Amino acid sequence: MTAAIIFVLLTVLMLTGMPVSISLGLTVLSFLFFFTEVPLESVALKLFTGIEKFEIMAIPFFVLAGNFLTHGGVARRMIDFATAMVGHLRGGLGMSSVFACALFAAVSGSSPATVVAIGSIMIPAMMKVGYPKPFGAGVVASAGGLGVLIPPSIVMVMYAVSTNSSIGALFMAGVIPGLLCALMLGFTTWWVARKGDYPREPKRSLADVWMAFRRAIWGLALIIVVMGGIYSGMFTPTEAAAMSAMYAFFIAIFVYKDLKLSDVPKVLLNSANMSAMLLYIITNAVLFSFILTNEQIPQGIAQWIMDSGMGMIGFLIAVNILLLVLGSFMEPSSVILITAPILFPIAMKLGIDPIHFGIMITVNMEIGLITPPVGLNLYVASGISKLGLTAMSKAVWPWLVTMLVFLMLVTYVPIISTWLPTALGMM
Repeated sequence: MTAAIIFVLLTVLMLTGMPVSISLGLTVLSFLFFFTEVPLESVALKLFTGIEKFEIMAIPFFVLAGNFLTHGGVARRMIDFATAMVGHLRGGLGMSSVFACALFAAVSGSSPATVVAIGSIMIPAMMKVGYPKPFGAGVVASAGGLGVLIPPSIVMVMYAVSTNSSIGALFMAGVIPGLLCALMLGFTTWWVARKGDYPREPKRSLADVWMAFRRAIWGLALIIVVMGGIYSGMFTPTEAAAMSAMYAFFIAIFVYKDLKLSDVPKVLLNSANMSAMLLYIITNAVLFSFILTNEQIPQGIAQWIMDSGMGMIGFLIAVNILLLVLGSFMEPSSVILITAPILFPIAMKLGIDPIHFGIMITVNMEIGLITPPVGLNLYVASGISKLGLTAMSKAVWPWLVTMLVFLMLVTYVPIISTWLPTALGMM
């Protein structure tokens, strides 16, 4: 009954169109006031202690690094390198978009940032040489989802904060699934392009490939800075985020010189706005998690599932369905912060590895970014391509099917996620 009251309250508030973060906060306050004797003063204390964790500092730093990279010309050089590598294949510019999204995802940590950075250049470029607009928009919107799967990933940080999992292990666990997803999306792009007889770019010489690589090397080096630093133990994921922000600032201003010092305040303000929004969601989600734990709801649900004999396979199927539905209506951070505190204890009782479970949830969030009605990547790509939401939803379906197949692989073949962090001694 307690769980029903809490979730009915939350659902009613969200259906009014209220932002998820405020809905969470009001649900907690209403429940505490009317149904418990917990003093409301404790809410203020919980709001502050909720974001007191050192790991949360990684979020604003990764947001800042992504903004410097988006505005600093790094994306354009990565696109040139990607085109030099795979542009000569059938549907070459589409393949380049997938490759470029994978590269930019490895330095930005944000899916919408990846779609904006790559899509604003590649969608007009594909249309100019004769690709259908839905193809270009569909490729970029789908491949942009790699921004949450290929580390560093803000979504993975959210999961780690919610469940006290290792951010470093999660980042390493995302490498192989991220590369596999990029390959599967690339294959689908080639297949669609071959079926539609779309154009290809002239084959570049080795000298051209080398020159494109040299121009992109400063941006690509950020991958080594972040992942190498974490694996070597030189710095923590949070310190790696701070390093990536400083490095991105340096190359954007002093190396590529595409960003002027006078533009920096605007980048800082945009980053502060985005970070404040994410941190506000976190604080209210921490409150929500506190009330669930206080009322013993996750433990009760876990016991019910154990008693019902659902088992690991049934639970994973149910979790995927739940997250795919929620991901269609809410943005990833909110979904993770609401569901992880409930689902994580159940997964642990059933013997599911926490890192594998985190990657599975992340893939669900990646799919949610391209499913209507609230798929964030759909809206971003729609804004760039000027396609309506219905047309965008149709445009992404070949890649959506591919990602659903990929989700099944990640869910039921845990070694895809766990092999690398285990081999590196991080699990």
